[in-house]
Amino acid sequence: MPSGLPICCSFFYFTFVLCLIGVTLAGDPYVFYDWTVSYVTASPLGVKQQVIGIDGQFPGPILNVTTNWNVVVNVHNTLDEPLLLTWNGIQHRKNSWQDGVSGTNCPIPAGWNWTYDFQVKDQIGSFFYFPSLNFQRSAGGYGGITINNRDIIPVPFGMPDGDITLFISDWYTKSHKELRKDVENGGVLGAPDGILFNGLGPYRYDNALVPDGIAYQTITVDPGKTYRLRVHNVGISTSLNFRIQSHNLLLVETEGSYTVQQNYLNMDIHVGQSYSFLVTMNQNASSDYYIVASPRFVHSSAWARAIGVAILHYSNSQGPVSGPLPDLPIEYDTYFSMNQARSIRWNVSASAARPNPQGSFNYGQITVTDVYVILNRPAEHVDGKWHTTLNGISYLTPSTPLKLAQQFNVPGVYKLDFPNRLMNRPAKVDTSIINGTYRGFMEIIFQNNDTNVQSYHMDGYAFFVVGMDFGEWTENSRGKYNKLDGVARCTTQVFPGAWTAIFVSLDNDGIWNLRAQNLDSWYLGQEAYVSVVNPEITDKTEIPLPENTIYCGVLSSLQKDQAQRVKFSGAPYTAKTIRTIAVAFLLTSMAIFIR
Repeated sequence: MPSGLPICCSFFYFTFVLCLIGVTLAGDPYVFYDWTVSYVTASPLGVKQQVIGIDGQFPGPILNVTTNWNVVVNVHNTLDEPLLLTWNGIQHRKNSWQDGVSGTNCPIPAGWNWTYDFQVKDQIGSFFYFPSLNFQRSAGGYGGITINNRDIIPVPFGMPDGDITLFISDWYTKSHKELRKDVENGGVLGAPDGILFNGLGPYRYDNALVPDGIAYQTITVDPGKTYRLRVHNVGISTSLNFRIQSHNLLLVETEGSYTVQQNYLNMDIHVGQSYSFLVTMNQNASSDYYIVASPRFVHSSAWARAIGVAILHYSNSQGPVSGPLPDLPIEYDTYFSMNQARSIRWNVSASAARPNPQGSFNYGQITVTDVYVILNRPAEHVDGKWHTTLNGISYLTPSTPLKLAQQFNVPGVYKLDFPNRLMNRPAKVDTSIINGTYRGFMEIIFQNNDTNVQSYHMDGYAFFVVGMDFGEWTENSRGKYNKLDGVARCTTQVFPGAWTAIFVSLDNDGIWNLRAQNLDSWYLGQEAYVSVVNPEITDKTEIPLPENTIYCGVLSSLQKDQAQRVKFSGAPYTAKTIRTIAVAFLLTSMAIFIR
């Protein structure tokens, strides 16, 4: 305490300081991260290769936050090519400026950095981030996002004894630059070299298939306890079946929605999807147990090596696991997988942040204003190059991001003419985007005419998965829709020769990416954007253009010096500084007082 201050004043003094801190901490909290994205050397399959790490970590760190918290991430790009990170499933309410895809942001050039500043508003659940450009996701750069309930919002299950994040992914020993060149030249990705768990290769369950010396993932647990496993398929093209030997998977959440709680022996997790399971360690500890991620819907013997195996180790285990892996569902049984997907239902009685439309329990009674039947096709030659298409259009990325062109009224960058059906015309390459109706209720049907399972994702929203079936979608297919408790999520699978229908309420201003999560399909053009603009001039709800915006394309002349972009900008930085000073002041004063 300051010299000469009477002891009788100490209570008033510290009360004043605590009040000061209370003022500076008012409002939703901020968390700050400073990341360096770089190449690191790793050997996930026993072969040294260059992967993308964050602060030297592969996979990257987990963003662990709470509903409505503000997240500030300063990203240093030390790669040899431009970079953007996108936040898979984060809705960015009224703030598509932070989405981190080519339609909303100029890339962060090599050697530069940029600060993301966003709020995880009205969300809970399990998500992940990854690099969105140049096929970089195939080299890593991904990490988890965990959004916890606020204390006043109950979780619809008992508090687990631990929280474990698992990234499962197909993996190639080729670099991302080699893979993207193969795809550009019409090559197929083919069987991966392996399946990773948290960036590590398979346990040597079969000496003939798995070489010696590969590091593998071990999850250590205590008997009798229950753990929440957040499982993300962060791969680039392979659907994976996840299972744990002799243990049930109690599904409780997927991509921000609490689900009706059901036990599964295994779960097909498609590219870009995330699930939370409660797993109780109720088996004996005579040995360890296999955790397995197997490729689905493949025929070739080349895939035999592509099985991911990690180890579940009880703390009192008496020995290593041995013997065959737990059985996989019939390898090409898409009917089993579709029925499993249909069984996942939204827990409408749970208290939580709600998907769009906010608080709606009756999405099936809302009038649909726009219908889009979006047909995909395998890669084909268009203008002499290989492209994939949606409704006959392969997306052309302009040098000026759509969002900036819209902000500055730049003509000729894009057209609001994406067709709501496949047009009777040759495929073309174009920058055609969907003109969404603000506060409209859109029905989108994804029709998959490819031979592989495809996943589709929409930024900025959680949508309701209301139906899926084999064959061609027709108007009569609506009779099969689940209009009561279809799960709300951000990524859905579409089986080959089948369709999936979603409903989405367009109440979030911005320009939002609608894409294939399968990276080869996305890279060759299977994406579009949805423009959602509030027409009320006096009721602008979108967050203004950020001060640290990077400019490119026709707006390059607006770019300021790099030094103006590396700082945390505006109120968040000020709030952090004040909080730090206030806390430091209190601690110092208390130390003096104690002495």
